[in-house]
Amino acid sequence: MKYYTNLFSPETYNAFSKSDQTISGFRKHQKNTVANLKVGDKLICYVTRISRWIGILEVTEKYFEDDTPIFFTEKDPFIMRVKVKPVVWLSLDKAIPIHEDFIWNSLSFTKTLPKRSTQWTGMVRNSLNRLEETDAKLLVDALTNQNIENKLFKMTEDDSKKLKRTTVRTKDKEVDVVVPEDDLVEDEKIETPESMKIQALIAEIGERMGLKIWLPKRDRGRVLTHWVPEEETLLEILPLNYDDTTIKTIENIDVIWIRGRSIVRAFEVEHTTAIYSGILRMADLMALQPNLNIRAHIVAPLERKVKVLDEIRRPVFTLLEKGPLAESCTFISYESIEELAKEKRLEHMRDSVLENYEEFAEEI
Repeated sequence: MKYYTNLFSPETYNAFSKSDQTISGFRKHQKNTVANLKVGDKLICYVTRISRWIGILEVTEKYFEDDTPIFFTEKDPFIMRVKVKPVVWLSLDKAIPIHEDFIWNSLSFTKTLPKRSTQWTGMVRNSLNRLEETDAKLLVDALTNQNIENKLFKMTEDDSKKLKRTTVRTKDKEVDVVVPEDDLVEDEKIETPESMKIQALIAEIGERMGLKIWLPKRDRGRVLTHWVPEEETLLEILPLNYDDTTIKTIENIDVIWIRGRSIVRAFEVEHTTAIYSGILRMADLMALQPNLNIRAHIVAPLERKVKVLDEIRRPVFTLLEKGPLAESCTFISYESIEELAKEKRLEHMRDSVLENYEEFAEEI
């Protein structure tokens, strides 16, 4: 028997709680991991945004693929599914906060860190991360006891704010949106040595995967102090056949990975532009070319994750012809880029490896 994380946003937690609680779903790119789940394996469930351990699900049947909506009314991205039975399933106000001393001071990935740290969040970045036996036993015991004791863990004012979502209706479904609080810093254009290094690392990672790289002309001098590309890797002209407005938009994106005449991935790095400006550029691209099938990423320090993903869920970005921006634009942390850059097998990997590092707005 093995133990894995299973992440729920407050919205998917509510949807699962209202269901018959017999199916847990995961994204398509996790197919191989889902296929390795065995009957009897335990999924230790965690609610994002409020950072609480919520329950234990036991796998009762091998995986299957089904796009019948469960968590969402019309379109459900969690199509890789397993049958489960709840062993423990708590209400939100009785779920155990990860920052409780007896949890924080015992888990292998938190106990050496101050509580204000964000370095531990890699373990709950995605579902189906394998838990160490000692961590799993701690969480199983804590959740099992809580299921009996029903101790109340009062929601803080900050928790209540994080739980709030507004739903808007698009042409074919309902989408949760966020109206972020104003942040005056966002209006300033800030460039830092760290952001330039991250921009260079993203370019280097793409190059090692055999992709061509585009950088905005304005950034090249600074980025090339951190990255020395092979000949013909850095493109001087975009090999794309779009109208002038689209080309001008693409030319200003911080890093683009290109294969042949197609954009593979597009990245906006925080600090080279304000968060909102970078997201707006991605939205402009999706609006100008709704049939363009690329993955877009906002790259920022880990502590900025919630801010970035809240911005992606602004109402204005839910009404694009292509569909809500949150479905095609994800968050990747600086720390994840640095981790991936250390991978010695990058030359043998495809860009899909980023799926192990990206985080979707609908999952926080």
